[in-house]
Amino acid sequence: MKGPEPRYSAWALLRARLAGTGYWRPLWSGRRLREAYDVVVVGAGGHGLATAYHLARDHHIRRMAVLEKRLVGYGNVGRNTTIVRSNYLLPENHYFYEDSLRRWERLSHDLNYNVMYSPRGIVDLALSDGEMVGLARRGNAMRLAAIDAQLLDRRGVLKFAPELAASGPRRFDIVGGLLQRRGGTVRHDAVAWAYARAATALGVDIIEDCEVTGVRAEGGIATGVETRRGYVKADRIVFAVAGHTGAIGEMLGVHLPIETHLLQAMVTEPVKPLVSSVFVYVYPHGECYVTQSDRGGVLMGGFMDGFPSYTQEGQWFRLEDVVQSAVALLPQLASLRILRHWAGVQDMTMDGSFIIDRIRYDNVFVNGGWCYGGFKTIPASGAACATLVATGTAPDLIRAHGLARFATGHLLDERGGGPFPVRL
Repeated sequence: MKGPEPRYSAWALLRARLAGTGYWRPLWSGRRLREAYDVVVVGAGGHGLATAYHLARDHHIRRMAVLEKRLVGYGNVGRNTTIVRSNYLLPENHYFYEDSLRRWERLSHDLNYNVMYSPRGIVDLALSDGEMVGLARRGNAMRLAAIDAQLLDRRGVLKFAPELAASGPRRFDIVGGLLQRRGGTVRHDAVAWAYARAATALGVDIIEDCEVTGVRAEGGIATGVETRRGYVKADRIVFAVAGHTGAIGEMLGVHLPIETHLLQAMVTEPVKPLVSSVFVYVYPHGECYVTQSDRGGVLMGGFMDGFPSYTQEGQWFRLEDVVQSAVALLPQLASLRILRHWAGVQDMTMDGSFIIDRIRYDNVFVNGGWCYGGFKTIPASGAACATLVATGTAPDLIRAHGLARFATGHLLDERGGGPFPVRL
């Protein structure tokens, strides 16, 4: 005799959904836009949602809204390669990224939602003795800050990742690498959903399809935002709009040291487990980073396209460069088919480091300029930005990341020391 059907079986859920009486209930949609808030956060991506969550949880601000012109997670938080790490050179950056990595390690518990953090390790590969010197320098800086880093020779790299042992001679052989074992990947869309659910549970209104078109000010203080749904009063305003920070600067009449570029990524058809870690591989004519998703697709990315754009349309020449690099690293990939490719818009600052600061008005804040590092910094960014907004004082972790550094010359030039090596 057949027993009772489990309440949450696939068939039970499908029938309930079709009948309109099921277990689904909106977690953040359907909120009504109020006339006034204590804080308005513009952008329902990772940084905006994390900032709202920490403002509500840590600083007990409840009258708050996150305004999103499209859908939760529709932008860069769902359009990236999911890599998290803290293997940076400069103290102002590696302490911040390490704080974020530690938060990733416990985020599923904190948000009561599985964000699928996978500490599979990340290896920056060296193809020459000169590159090994650079990796050793970065590794030493990390270890001095109590951040895990391990310099590997060629034998150590192949022991850690035997799939890199090529059957024939390489044009550019691997000399060694720098390993951060706690680095890895996190499921990107799960991050957006987890923060959205947690923020909503704390009383935050998340309003989708509500584009912000301007800021009203009176007496040198911002009083609210203009939206497609009308004017909304706000005591404080936070802009966390990923690759569109430069446009926000133009809206406010502030020229920001930012350009918007495209960073492509692509994924192959799913295959059995092949790539055990995250590999960063740069050779004289190309660059790529390679990992394998939880669904089996081999995920690849590379250099930016090299010109400012908002199109989000991938360029074929960059796809070709990335694929050539990936096949040079792992010849096993040569027969796979590309399933899809896309481009994310990146706010590139002039020194390769982010900006969290006030912008034009004392009660308006910007969280942007993340370059390559936006996704991996979401937990630390949300906590630090929330502290600045709530207290008016930047915490130590972001004190060096204000706009003033571009006027004083105290730049944080991380372009060649953290994100990826630079070939000149």
